[in-house]
Amino acid sequence: MQTKTAYDFSLPSLDGSSLTLGDYKNHPLLLVNTASKCGFTPQYEGLQAVWSRYKKQGLIVIGIPSNEFGHQEPADNKEIAAFCHKNYGVSFPMAAKSPIKGNGRIPLFQWLAEQGGLLSLPRWNFYKYIINRQGQLATWFTSLTPPVSKRCVMALEKTIYDF
Repeated sequence: MQTKTAYDFSLPSLDGSSLTLGDYKNHPLLLVNTASKCGFTPQYEGLQAVWSRYKKQGLIVIGIPSNEFGHQEPADNKEIAAFCHKNYGVSFPMAAKSPIKGNGRIPLFQWLAEQGGLLSLPRWNFYKYIINRQGQLATWFTSLTPPVSKRCVMALEKTIYDF
């Protein structure tokens, strides 16, 4: 069976359990590849703000740490969790550190590449992927677009309130 939606994927979580996206079926998702030692790392604050603002409307924010861009996530999963909580108060779900580019990328990022095309492939940390309630890629943003920017918030709200 071919995977057709984001809800068909599971990821290991930072705490060692499984982060099953199917548990969030019919919820909009904001998926972000993250890193703790990047110039864009302060976007964790914006991701937490978006999560806090829209989680009651069903939005699920998921951070997916990766060490593939400038080796800016050298920490292990336990250290990543502590860093995110201590420095940014992160309370949204976080996947375990995962490969997200090239032939070894996790299946979720292979699917995102197929859905969004070549330009949607992350070329640095903090690419943002908005998944609609049907589990399809609605839009994506590069690292340069903060999660609290007008463009990103408008896309999130369109996805959140589009039943």
